[in-house]
Amino acid sequence: MRPEPGQVLHFSEDPTITRFVPRASPTSKDPGAFVWAVDAVRAPDYWFPKQCPRAMAWVTPDTSPADRERIIGPGGGDRVHAIEYDWLDEIRNVRLYAYRFDSALFRPIGEPVPRAHVAEEPVEPLGPPEPVGDLLALHAEAGIQLRVLDVLWPYWENITASTLGFNGIRLRNSLGHPAHRPEARPRTLLG
Repeated sequence: MRPEPGQVLHFSEDPTITRFVPRASPTSKDPGAFVWAVDAVRAPDYWFPKQCPRAMAWVTPDTSPADRERIIGPGGGDRVHAIEYDWLDEIRNVRLYAYRFDSALFRPIGEPVPRAHVAEEPVEPLGPPEPVGDLLALHAEAGIQLRVLDVLWPYWENITASTLGFNGIRLRNSLGHPAHRPEARPRTLLG
């Protein structure tokens, strides 16, 4: 699920939105009220339930062979997404929708490479929301490795110390996040 040329996407678990109004995000480092959307490159960052913590890494022209081997590893592809076991059932069961927008209503945000697109005025989607479908199948079709780990945070620390491109979303919800140490919520899937 990616936008067509001239479009950006907004992913949501709510299929009833008809008009998007800018709002300030309490977790964003960007001040201001925005409607957030992503382009085709960043769309896979959002093939997850909204609250799911995920660490993502990809090969860039500056990636060293050693970091590629250490973080991406064997198995093919130039990109890896990592989640925790506690989120696997949610990923299998969530109903996620994509809203399409005219990209001319948005501007890129983030330096040196845009991580998203924002609108500062209310916007309406180009049509009804589209069901995103099977999130695991999306990853497979896109050639993105999906790793399932006991605890995400140590992997995230390795990614951020590497020469790969990376993004982390909702990491505060992950086991081992500094705000949660030394206690971690009990395992719910595998005991």
